[in-house]
Amino acid sequence: MQSGFRAGHGCTSATLKVLNDIITAIDKRHYCAAVFIDLAKAFDSVNHHILIGRLNSPGFSNDCLAWFTNDFSDRAQCVKSEGLLSGPLAVSMGVPQGSILGPTLFSVYINDVALAAGDSLIHLYADDTILYTSGPSLDTVLTNLQTSFNAIQLSFRGLQLLLNANKTKCMLFNRSFPIPARQSSITTLDGSDLEYVFNYKYLGVWLDCKLSFQTHIKHLQSKITSRIGFLFCNKASFTHAAKHTLVKLTILPILDFGDVIYKIASNTLLSKLDVVYYSVIRFVTKAPYTTHHCDLYTLVGWPSLHTRCQTHWLQVIYKSLLGKAPPYLSSLVTIAAPTRRTRSSRYISLVNPKANSYFGRLSFQFSAATDWNELQKSLKLEIPISLTSFKNHLSDQLTDHCTCS
Repeated sequence: MQSGFRAGHGCTSATLKVLNDIITAIDKRHYCAAVFIDLAKAFDSVNHHILIGRLNSPGFSNDCLAWFTNDFSDRAQCVKSEGLLSGPLAVSMGVPQGSILGPTLFSVYINDVALAAGDSLIHLYADDTILYTSGPSLDTVLTNLQTSFNAIQLSFRGLQLLLNANKTKCMLFNRSFPIPARQSSITTLDGSDLEYVFNYKYLGVWLDCKLSFQTHIKHLQSKITSRIGFLFCNKASFTHAAKHTLVKLTILPILDFGDVIYKIASNTLLSKLDVVYYSVIRFVTKAPYTTHHCDLYTLVGWPSLHTRCQTHWLQVIYKSLLGKAPPYLSSLVTIAAPTRRTRSSRYISLVNPKANSYFGRLSFQFSAATDWNELQKSLKLEIPISLTSFKNHLSDQLTDHCTCS
């Protein structure tokens, strides 16, 4: 459950896993609560002696351990400013940030923390940790969460990592259950009550307690609108090619990041992003405000936001199907074994898990199976193909057709 600095893992895959667990719990009409744990200067607090002991556990040879011990010994740092160099200061703790080994060493250092989660679930992205649990009773959920949180804090203390209580927050995820006006507090080992929040920025995506993504989309709108405003004010300074490049480098990545996560938002909210997307295209093409959005896509040669998102989403599903996604995602999709031989049984299909509500159908495991099987009606893939070939097939399958009257 560590997604930080690992090949094939990322913020998006980690958040998809966490959301799948939360949505599945809510679909069972369970309460779900989480603690977002923040550590103070985690990378700078790594104890070298403890780290060497941790490196011994995975089976590094004595020569390798001696190499690391030597690497950590007699380290010093100084500051250079305007040609002046400060005196050296001994570095007795921490892993070098910006180095190749630094993040990996930190992951090894905190790897066993997950074992302390007990009955709760945990996911780590470097030092960003979420601890969450669910159940039919809110009191039981909060009690279990407190027990797991205590164990996690003790584990961090054993590593000499300091909890930042002011930035560590709690959240109750809820769609329909009544939440008491005053619920039990989750406390630190020092006795401080953690603050309950309605919104929290987790790995670059704003989560809200109802998983509506209203806050996240509002932030996207604001961020893109301000950039577009600046570009429009200076449009006379840019060539057409420059405009195209500027948008691709500074605006489209904002819309693309996490789009497979917030795609479960309502169409009303998602349409607000369409509006800013149209402005982006008008900036590039000089199209008048009255130009229809379907014509805008043709002018710039870009797909709609929905099609962009579907392309990214189906690629995530296919990577999971191939086993090229993190195991915690690949384990959520199961290739169906045909019970009888039919014309369509030759095609790769996924088992459709059960869901009790519309909201439950938004979980990764349900929507991945549903959307893949729908794609297979036209794709008709009988054997796995390379990811590159699959992307080429998608470009043929996912095309924008104007359905406006």
